[in-house]
Amino acid sequence: MTNFKDLPFQSLQFYATAPYACSYLENRQARSQVAIPPHLISSQIYDQMITAGFRRSGLFTYRPYCDSCQACIATRVPVKNFEPNRSQSRAWKKHQHLEARVLPLDFSPEHYKLYQSYQSTRHQLINEGCQNNDTPEDEEDQYRQFLLQTNIESVLVEFRENHELRMVSIIDVLSNGLSSVYTFYDTSVKQNSYGVYGILWQIKQAKKLGMHFVYLGYYIEQSQKMSYKSQFRPLEGLLHNQWSTLFSK
Repeated sequence: MTNFKDLPFQSLQFYATAPYACSYLENRQARSQVAIPPHLISSQIYDQMITAGFRRSGLFTYRPYCDSCQACIATRVPVKNFEPNRSQSRAWKKHQHLEARVLPLDFSPEHYKLYQSYQSTRHQLINEGCQNNDTPEDEEDQYRQFLLQTNIESVLVEFRENHELRMVSIIDVLSNGLSSVYTFYDTSVKQNSYGVYGILWQIKQAKKLGMHFVYLGYYIEQSQKMSYKSQFRPLEGLLHNQWSTLFSK
């Protein structure tokens, strides 16, 4: 069920945001379609919404709703048919010694410190004249809202190496699969493949639980930030309200 008019959400309302600068394509304006009120979006409802192309960020459930662009494609890996390529097999072998622990979405200063480090190295401001005017309290509040608030079944998975925290993944648990919300990791470790390993770990867990999919969020062909998703094959995408294969094995 992927047609918007067919979604059984009679109690929900949907609105379109004002245009804002696209985070992935330069000189583009983006808009989102947002579902409200958040407290009515249960795990059962969200199961239906994610198959219709929606995603969750904290209590914010949305999907792209741009006026003249359809570059964002919702994606998922059918785990039963997934086969790692050589690079992914190397990444798994390299990091399979990491100890994974599944935890509730609670605030941890250690997790937050790793998140700050990851953000500072992976998402530096491009223009030297740009400054982040947020206070430390604002930044911590944004972290809590973005990653630690949810109305559905969600978990935090930490990965450690000899007790040293290396990676944290936020994952939504659906009836038919897992949804990868956000992952951050220790960028000080040279030549690491933590991001790839994190997705492989989720695929393995979904298989173990008898689930069908791992949802990877949106893929944008023109965005280099999104190119890694095309390597997890087969990869399905939501095109014209139908899930179909984007990249085969």
